[in-house]
Amino acid sequence: MKLVEQSCSEFTSLLSSKAAVPGGGGAAALVGGLGTALAGMVCNLTVGKKKYQQVEEEVKAILTKAEQIQKELLDMVDEDAEHFLPLSKAYGMPSNTEEEKKEKERVLEIALKQACEVPIRIVKTCYEAIKLHEELVDKGSKLAISDVGVGVQCLRAALVSGQLNVMINIGMIKDEDYVQRVKAETEKLVQEGTKIADEVYQKVEKVLYV
Repeated sequence: MKLVEQSCSEFTSLLSSKAAVPGGGGAAALVGGLGTALAGMVCNLTVGKKKYQQVEEEVKAILTKAEQIQKELLDMVDEDAEHFLPLSKAYGMPSNTEEEKKEKERVLEIALKQACEVPIRIVKTCYEAIKLHEELVDKGSKLAISDVGVGVQCLRAALVSGQLNVMINIGMIKDEDYVQRVKAETEKLVQEGTKIADEVYQKVEKVLYV
């Protein structure tokens, strides 16, 4: 059974156990999926309302994007687990001789890069989802503005968490060109994404705390 097909209680129980997966990457992807689902919820509560007729087509477009991103993030829960398992096995490889040490280093380098793949995508995808909430905070139903706030905070957390899962792996990668490229790419998205998320949340606060 896929991780995302488990019940909430089963998933959280497994997450809290000694099991190698799911871990922080899977949790980040799931939280991102929830944040994106809230964007979809706001869209569905806005479409069809006379008051928001002028922005209905734009909101429908946001809904289509949200549904796609939500699916991508949920798929990443299991993909992250699949990519981490080879790394877990690589750590357990013997390193008693020089030959074994070299082979372990070679396999680890490959496995570490593979383990970075999904967290990098989590960062990119959560950034795109935050941009959806940036639109919705002005176009979505004001009756659901708190859901925009919750959604963007979930995505902010998932964005930063994705980066953390990148950093824990690239710290051991010897390919400096790869490390610098990934760092630059993810740091830029996290800086921009958290800034947008904070601005969206401030707009939500202005509506709710007047």
